[in-house]
Amino acid sequence: MIETKFIEKHRQDFDSRISTTSDQESLKQLRIDFLGKKGCVQALMKELREVPREQKQETGLLINEFKQHVNDMLRGKEEELGKPASHQPSKNETFDTTLPGRREITGTLHPITQVMEEITAIFMGLGFQVEEGPEIETDYYNFEALNIPKDHPARDMQDTFYVEGETVLRTHTSPVQIHVMENREPPLRIIAPGKVYRCDSDVSHTPMFHQIEGLMVDKNVSFSHLKGIMNIFLQEVFGKDTKVRFRPSFFPFTCPSAEVDIQCVICGGKGCRVCSQTGWLEILGCGMVDPAVLKSVNYDSEEWTGFAFGLGIERISMLKYGINDIRLFFENDLRFLKQF
Repeated sequence: MIETKFIEKHRQDFDSRISTTSDQESLKQLRIDFLGKKGCVQALMKELREVPREQKQETGLLINEFKQHVNDMLRGKEEELGKPASHQPSKNETFDTTLPGRREITGTLHPITQVMEEITAIFMGLGFQVEEGPEIETDYYNFEALNIPKDHPARDMQDTFYVEGETVLRTHTSPVQIHVMENREPPLRIIAPGKVYRCDSDVSHTPMFHQIEGLMVDKNVSFSHLKGIMNIFLQEVFGKDTKVRFRPSFFPFTCPSAEVDIQCVICGGKGCRVCSQTGWLEILGCGMVDPAVLKSVNYDSEEWTGFAFGLGIERISMLKYGINDIRLFFENDLRFLKQF
């Protein structure tokens, strides 16, 4: 007959052996001795058959508890032996508690993204909404709806990527303005940031770059409103003391049109290589929306007027950070990017 103290003796024997087990081979033998087909637990189960019926349930519970104890202890020892031994410093080793901790290296936004978000925030503060549109456009939206017919010489200025037939990679984000005006009644005030594409590549041009186009349409909008918005924007980006000037220019979709210059941020207006000794830097183009553009979206040009502007994010970033080669933005050199 199996007595309680007999099971307890097996338990003590197991605990003693597992406490001194220090390698996988000894652990394997211990498992065979206690859980194998001819092991201790199986022997107890055979002896259980001879136990009187009234004591069989109680004795069976004790044997199962012992078996569970053996399983749990063996599993714990397997995990313990599976872990690499922790490093124990020798007596000659020292630890300098005054050393700074190791800081995790975190990523940051790309400088182009930073400048784009800054510019977007400025215009949103002036009441403009952000709109987006497709980067693959039809010839109609990229040119014709913007008063640039097929025989217009301004098309030669665009260096367009033609995808297939009348489909192009957009050369500016101005098509977004047409999409918005076709689906929304005035008044409206929007900006359209995004990627644009042109066949050009040198120290100041890349085949893909970023632009933000802006549009405001309302009653009695005049060129003075445009000048006010541009002055506020440029002084927010380059500083309150930034001097701004407007020069007459030509764009097919605006009339009158103007190029906007700021005083050179490199030489302070004294003249240098960057500004070609003029003291001024061209920064963006703008003008009053041409009535032909308003007509193409069924806006009454007698009732509504508006202005539009467009600027390159890379150019703003180069001037803001004093960078002389636009290609640095796209080479993914961490030595360059970590500076931002």
